[in-house]
Amino acid sequence: QVQLVESGGGLVQPGGSLRLSCAASGFIFSIYDMGWYRQAPGKQRELVAGITSDGTTNYSDSVKGRFTISRDNAKNTAYLQMNSLKPGDTAVYYCKADRFNPKKAGNDDYWGQGTQVTVSS
Repeated sequence: QVQLVESGGGLVQPGGSLRLSCAASGFIFSIYDMGWYRQAPGKQRELVAGITSDGTTNYSDSVKGRFTISRDNAKNTAYLQMNSLKPGDTAVYYCKADRFNPKKAGNDDYWGQGTQVTVSS
């Protein structure tokens, strides 16, 4: 059974830090690209950061220089280190595993249930 379980969210003051974790099971984690997305109330879900299976990273302009995505294939876990948090970072954060499946000429993708991050004084 495929599972992605996020943890580490919470309430933090502006300027603070949080580290999100995404624990994966039920699939071969190391061959999947991983991404962190967020969705604020009334807004569309957006990509925050991604890391490919070979470790290449990318970030949205809004978090570049403040957030760092990483992965530990031995622990089947992806991370999002969030520093210098702003009220605008408040959202539910989701992790996603993604891989192109040539047998079906499409992607296999899995989502976690999300973790709330609230940045407020």
